[in-house]
This record gives sequence, C-alpha cells and structure tokens, in this order.
Amino acid sequence: VKQRHTAKRIFERLRDEHGFAGGYTVVKDHVRLCRARGRETFVPLAHPPGHAQVDFGEAVGVIGGVRQKIHFLCMDLPQSDACFVKAYPRETTEAFLDGHVSAFAFFDGVPLSILYDNTSIAVAKILGDGKRERTRAFTELCSHYLFRDRFARPAKGNDKGKVEGLVKFSRANFMVPVPHAASFDDLNAMLEERCRARQRDHAGRHVETIGERLVADRAVLRPLPAVPLEPCEKRAARVSSMALVRYRTNDYSVPTAYGFQDVVVKGFVDEVAILCGGKEIARHQRCYGEG
Repeated sequence: VKQRHTAKRIFERLRDEHGFAGGYTVVKDHVRLCRARGRETFVPLAHPPGHAQVDFGEAVGVIGGVRQKIHFLCMDLPQSDACFVKAYPRETTEAFLDGHVSAFAFFDGVPLSILYDNTSIAVAKILGDGKRERTRAFTELCSHYLFRDRFARPAKGNDKGKVEGLVKFSRANFMVPVPHAASFDDLNAMLEERCRARQRDHAGRHVETIGERLVADRAVLRPLPAVPLEPCEKRAARVSSMALVRYRTNDYSVPTAYGFQDVVVKGFVDEVAILCGGKEIARHQRCYGEG
C-alpha cells in the first residue's frame, strides 16, 4: 500500500484537525516505536545433534552421453552441516527409499528425526488437525529404521532452511560445470566424494570443521539395523496373455508358464523384479522411457 501515513503527515493532521500543541519530534519518536513493535523478529535456531532434514533438488547432467534432467536427494545434519547427496533419473518412491538407505550407510547411523516437506511420496493426506497420513512405503521406512518423522508447514520453506540451502549449494558447487558421467553410479561416486571432502571445510562462523562437528552427530545416531531396507516400490499386477507385466508405462516379460497369474512387481532404481507366490520369476534392467 503506497498511500501510507508518514510521521510528518500524522503530525500535520494532529495539529490541523485536533489542535495538537506538541512538537513533531514527539510524534516521530512515537511512530518509530510503534513500527518497531510490529516488525517480525527472529531467534537463531540451535540444532541439537542427531537430527536431519531431507529434500530433493533438480539439475542438468550428461549421463552416458545424454543430456538430461537429474533429481538429487539431499540429507543434511543441521548441527554439523554434514551432507549426503545422491542423484537419480526420477524423483520416485524407490529413489526416495534408496536415498535414505544410502545416506544412513554414509553416516553409519540413523538420525533421531528427519524433517520433510509435504511430498506425496511420504504424505498420503494432510488431516484436519495438521497430522499426516503416511504412504505405505514411507511407513515401512520409518518402521524399519525407527526414526521420528517431522513435516514442515505447507509453503513455509524456512522451516527446513538448512536442507534447502544444501540443495542450492549442491547445485552450485557439485553440478557446476554440468557433470558428465558414464552412468549414475559414476556420478554418485563423485557426489559421495564431494560430500566427504566438504567435511574438511568450515561452515558459517564455526571454528571446527564440519567433520569435527559431525562427531557429536554420530555419537547420538541410532545404530543401523542388521539388514537394510529393500529400497523398492511394490505393486500388484497381472501377467497378460503375451506373458508381459506392466510397470510404470513399460512392459516386462516373464516365462509364458505364468500367463494370467497375479504377481508382485518390485521397482528398484536400476532393476525391476517380478515375483509370483513369493518366488522371483523375472528380473530386468529398469527402463525410464515410455512404451
């Protein structure tokens, strides 16, 4: 609103319309105090050890000679500013799960809690009381690793400012110039090395390096379970008359003996496995094209 009262205009109206006999300085000082009370103030966040934030980012890379959009999952430990970044062809359920399993292995422990935005991969529905109904895949992840999930307020990016800063940092420092790699495995090996190298740096005004402060995080992380979670999306399907099973816009073949039978498809980042009666009957390289 551009038509606002200035201190001078308030003084003039008080003088002309209400017979105010005081001076301009009195009015000016009062206005300054009123404006100061109405301004939003901030308290610097203190992040306790052992907690994390997660988000996805996007960038461009050349993988196997093909220029394409890549999606990278970032996990940040705000207390130490330690990070983990891993890239994928798509932002999918299996990439979300695989990123967590890989990050936990990288940090050699599980955070006490993880803060997310309201991604549909984790949140099936936001209920009226502000609670979230988890997706099945996210429920399995939380149950397997026993961390507490937390969610940012809708459209409030500053609730998870640390990981959003990490997304920007990763894009500007890890993805510039545009990365060239023979495969996503090669790209992710490079990203992991960059994350380790960053632990030798200093963040903010801290005297200690990120790696030195990471010791406090690792001291309270939960131990890894004996067996890691299988990072895949599970879907029920049925074998067609052509001995094909449809998964995410593509058909994958199975032996003809399994025609018309109900199966379970496990979609991994790199592979698709098909099971019938609990027995694996086919495994194929994952295709991200269509048809």
